[in-house]
Amino acid sequence: MKYFDLFDDMRHPDRWLLGDPTDAGGGEIDPWQFEKGIPLELKGTARFAQYHPGEALDFSLAGMGVPVVHRRVVSVFERLGLFQQVQFFPAQVEGHPEPYFILNVLRTIRCIDEARCEEVLYWTPEDGRPEKVGQYRNVAGMRIDPSKVGDAHIFRPWGWRVALILSEHLKQALEAEGITGLRFVEV
Repeated sequence: MKYFDLFDDMRHPDRWLLGDPTDAGGGEIDPWQFEKGIPLELKGTARFAQYHPGEALDFSLAGMGVPVVHRRVVSVFERLGLFQQVQFFPAQVEGHPEPYFILNVLRTIRCIDEARCEEVLYWTPEDGRPEKVGQYRNVAGMRIDPSKVGDAHIFRPWGWRVALILSEHLKQALEAEGITGLRFVEV
């Protein structure tokens, strides 16, 4: 099985750009919680303003990398029986009445194959961030060890949670559905 890092396709012409999530009262919702790879509780409907109005996409990474998906993406997960691997929280995008959701991935897997990556940098004491010493500072040209993934079709790699990894099976299902806004890089 092949795996792919999922990115927001910024090459899409005239696309929208979404801001940070807020609650109904305009209060900030912590965007970093969606990178943890754990179940969350989120009350109410998140709201997203458009930093740059444009064509609506089925998949977007909003401010701070929060995955925002259209109902069509939720349907793919339903059809594939992958609800145990994700959570979907209702969201509203400014100027769009269609149903959108924040995608929260529920798994983090220790699977980065450091020897096959182009470059792996670690935080050191000299960086002045003692709480991060020994953790990944950067992972370029990431490669994973598929033997460590198990039955996961969507997950975040341990230590580099900015990445959102999909199985080839899920990638093909999203492409077959014609989901817009996706860009994949094999890992």
